[in-house]
Amino acid sequence: MKKKNRAQWLYIALLLFDFYLLPLLIKDTGSGIFLLLLIMPLLVFLGAVLYGLGYGLHWLLPLAATILFVPSMFLFYNESAWVYGVIYGAVAAAGNGVGRIFYNKR
Repeated sequence: MKKKNRAQWLYIALLLFDFYLLPLLIKDTGSGIFLLLLIMPLLVFLGAVLYGLGYGLHWLLPLAATILFVPSMFLFYNESAWVYGVIYGAVAAAGNGVGRIFYNKR
């Protein structure tokens, strides 16, 4: 398997962990907001930056973040959480863009 493909699969695994295992830690509204607004976007951003540093810009990252969040929305939250999917996609695009900037500097 190519290194780039392996990195994409690792990013998808990070998203799966982020969207499907971390919500199991939610105990109350405060912990839910903390995870949804701070921890989960931070992991999405850092993963996208790391991918961008190693492999440059890729359109798959924001798309994967948005698409993989949608089923978790129905499992752990409600329909009003759809905006988080859009936000996570934008965060992934921003992180990948930041990583791409430094990818060119190498």
